[in-house]
Amino acid sequence: MADPARWSHVVGFDDAPFHPAHRGDVLVVGAVYAGERLDGVLSCRVRRDGANSTRRVAHAVRESRFHPQLHAVLLQGIAFAGFNVVDIHALSEAIERPVLVVVRRRPDLAAIRRALLSRVPDGARKWHLIERAGEPEEICGLFVQRVNITREAAAVLLRRHARNGVMPEPLRTAHLIAGGVTLGESSGRP
Repeated sequence: MADPARWSHVVGFDDAPFHPAHRGDVLVVGAVYAGERLDGVLSCRVRRDGANSTRRVAHAVRESRFHPQLHAVLLQGIAFAGFNVVDIHALSEAIERPVLVVVRRRPDLAAIRRALLSRVPDGARKWHLIERAGEPEEICGLFVQRVNITREAAAVLLRRHARNGVMPEPLRTAHLIAGGVTLGESSGRP
């Protein structure tokens, strides 16, 4: 793949807000960027606390007209719709692109592990996916888990796509779209 400093085509995915009692599918939105321009929007639905996020996100990317040009995929957190944990290694392999999990604050992995093992169906398998993704590392003021991309290339990619603070624009935009579509207006920050 080309030099990461030239990686201009990126998609960022975030899930939509949902009521704590909700037990069905949850919207996941992908904002596709070509350089500084929002080039398109992808979407899929994943099961609340389910096990289909990897498959659904991979399908959304692979089947889109954007796939041939994409350089990388960014995820706002390693799980969507509660604890529907993304297998970032399987996702990267399925789409043949680097995958980065990006969050503002260091996750409390001990609390996540306790919750998964005590309250979530198939929690041990989901915890294994999080462990396999690696310890989140601080890069450019964010906490990142990554696959098929070096730390240095990840830093270049994150800096290139940060326009309004440290969060990459594809993730910020996906967050705004998901909230606006679901709640009628966007709020908060990713």
